[in-house]
Amino acid sequence: MQEWLTHIAPFLTHNAIFTPATLAQYWSGLVTTVQLVFLSLVIGVVLAVPLSVGRASRNWFISGPIWIYTYVFRGTPLLIQLYIAYYGFAFVPGVQQSWFAFFINNPMYPALLSFTLNTAAYTTEIFYGAIRATPKGEIEAARAYGMSTFTTYRRIVLPSAFRRALPAYGNEVIFMLHASAIASAVTITDLTGAAYYVYARFYSPFPAFIFVAFVYMILSFSIQGGFRLLEKRMLRHLKPA
Repeated sequence: MQEWLTHIAPFLTHNAIFTPATLAQYWSGLVTTVQLVFLSLVIGVVLAVPLSVGRASRNWFISGPIWIYTYVFRGTPLLIQLYIAYYGFAFVPGVQQSWFAFFINNPMYPALLSFTLNTAAYTTEIFYGAIRATPKGEIEAARAYGMSTFTTYRRIVLPSAFRRALPAYGNEVIFMLHASAIASAVTITDLTGAAYYVYARFYSPFPAFIFVAFVYMILSFSIQGGFRLLEKRMLRHLKPA
């Protein structure tokens, strides 16, 4: 480990990284990345909860369209979805003169839309699998107490499903953090975009991208540690006495 750090130190101490201009660029990219990932995850969870309940419905007219949506967004690359959201809407006739012009003039909105729909599709399937794994005895007990379907989902099914879905959802959060690196492909200056800026200005790809890789790694381990603490708290009833 010490030898590896010795070899990597010259790259990380390059003056292109620690100038005030580049540090400000990295910080701006970090803020943009965190905002984009956080908003897409929050909106994605809000969408995924009712979609996962509908996905578990026995009525095909409810579960069918949701299955198609999740199949499409999980079966196509996120980069293609981002390109369609960013470039596709601009070629729709009349969009440039409509109130929708703000959406195509700011690349953050197409990126947020594509990231949100993508993570909502994956999260829907994660929650759907957790809902399907709910023991039938819990549902029968809720019905024996006279709970309605809505009350059963609110008090029994969804809380139990959320606890089971935590490990898989933690992986989805880290995946979205890593996938957000493609936002620079549509002119958004995120962390990866900041690395491109430093590379283009100082012609030093190794210090720029290695530094950003370390930042992504720190964020990933922080998220992983947070989910582990959350799992310990929500699953502490499963620990042996």
